[in-house]
Amino acid sequence: MSIVDLGHFGHEAPRPTVSFELMPPRRPDAAPKFWETARRLVATSPDFVSVTYGAAGTDRETSRRVISQLLHGTPVLPIAHLTCVGASREDVEDVITDFLDAGVRSFLALRGDPPRDQPDWRPAQDGVRSSTELVALLREVEAARCAASPSVALRGAARPLTIAVATFPDGNLAAGTSRTQEVRRLWQKQQAGADFAITQLFYEASSYVDFVAEARAAGVTIPILAGLLPMTDPARLARVEELTGVPAPRRVVEALEAEQDPEARHALGIRYSVELAQQVLAAGAPGLHIYTFNKHQAALDLLEGVNLGGGAAGDADGVSSRTPDLASGPWVSGTPLPSAEPALGSSSV
Repeated sequence: MSIVDLGHFGHEAPRPTVSFELMPPRRPDAAPKFWETARRLVATSPDFVSVTYGAAGTDRETSRRVISQLLHGTPVLPIAHLTCVGASREDVEDVITDFLDAGVRSFLALRGDPPRDQPDWRPAQDGVRSSTELVALLREVEAARCAASPSVALRGAARPLTIAVATFPDGNLAAGTSRTQEVRRLWQKQQAGADFAITQLFYEASSYVDFVAEARAAGVTIPILAGLLPMTDPARLARVEELTGVPAPRRVVEALEAEQDPEARHALGIRYSVELAQQVLAAGAPGLHIYTFNKHQAALDLLEGVNLGGGAAGDADGVSSRTPDLASGPWVSGTPLPSAEPALGSSSV
């Protein structure tokens, strides 16, 4: 089964897909907290978990170890972020081969951010210059491996390579692109071999709805997941605005800043986030991709609010069963969690 088929459970109507973004811990002392967050997210049976990868591969080895542990220690499907900015084609091919050799079959192909301290920086002439080129390179590397080995080709047929891409519903401020230009870029990524897209964050349902409508009119047919950031922390919203240029609505920020009680502020932010999630799902979004910033509570409380189930239905000893629904929580600290089998072990990451 490929990622684009996920979300279809038995004979029931398909639920929207649920997925999370995780960032590998940068320090060994942060690893226990990271893996506890991962355990709580995995316990909800997400359709996949994406694992970030620093520009120019700054945390390549850490990312690879996290993905390997998710692959071999949990039932969750990991997606490896892959960036190409500042790297030669040969270097990118080596990274792709490294991940494929480790068993990774799903990638999120990204250009990555150029160096912030080099205003005149330009991509290397022998480098992979865009995410569209990166998608094509992933397909080329996979095709060459399959051509060189019948066994690799058979495994590839059984577990097809899946490539996701990012897209910017309101245009990309860093690249100076408009929505219409981003629609064109998404079409080009689709033509290069992308299977589905994940939006960068947005705060108004119209951003997603209008973008998808324009993309469909332009010939984009791949699924477009709605990427959401829970709006619970005004400081994080401000930091994300610095990084992306996408401002949170002033009414939301002012309401959060005016609420002095942390629990009440969290609940208020979740209400705003749930409303946004409900609107995009009602408009036909195939799923929600939650940017967690390695914080599980807000992500899972958001999913609770939209009543998304925790996994596939099963049949144990003739009795129909299902992983507990996320709405039966809350899944917060101190609340017993269903164990993730196989269990997440400790890590030196």
